[in-house]
Amino acid sequence: MADILPAFPLSLVAFPGEELNLHIFEPRYKQLMYECEKNGITFTVVPYFEGKKAEYAAEMKLLEISKMYPDGKMDIKTKGVGLCRIIDFFDRHPNKLYPGIEMERLPWDDTSDIVLTLDILDQVTVLYETMNVDNVKIQSPGDFRTYQIAHKVGFNVDQELEFLTLQKERDRQLFMIKHLKKIIPVVEEMEVLKKRAALNGHFKNVIPRK
Repeated sequence: MADILPAFPLSLVAFPGEELNLHIFEPRYKQLMYECEKNGITFTVVPYFEGKKAEYAAEMKLLEISKMYPDGKMDIKTKGVGLCRIIDFFDRHPNKLYPGIEMERLPWDDTSDIVLTLDILDQVTVLYETMNVDNVKIQSPGDFRTYQIAHKVGFNVDQELEFLTLQKERDRQLFMIKHLKKIIPVVEEMEVLKKRAALNGHFKNVIPRK
């Protein structure tokens, strides 16, 4: 069933389940967040990238206004609560400053496959160790979901947009596994090249022959 929701176009892809912090400064989006807080309405984060038509969006819920500035700007916390297919986009939501979309809510399944989860976690460990990354928090297998690290495994924009269309967690797991299996050998080779390049211009520790 089609419905109309407020739209917040951003040059990023938000996923259902994901928590997203935003700094709000434009008058139209200040108005939107005031209404979300007052009336409990949801809104959509519409991915906006030059030359790409947005076909899907995440439906978001305002969790809290974390900080209010004297000039009306605000820091907010939001969370993705659903997946939408965009039917039409219009620059002004009826009688509002902010944009809107005509949309259809889609099913969104969050049931993971533990075997696939363990495979992902093993591969992510290899990826992060290879890249010397140690500041990404990974949930325990039972609590892990792919959207938690979807921005942190090297997806390009097209891959993130495709990932957003996947309605079942198992499909998202398979998508991520396929990607990791391709990118890890590339990253490992890049690290080898970096180490080789680091030797250039330096004396090697060679023991001279007697």
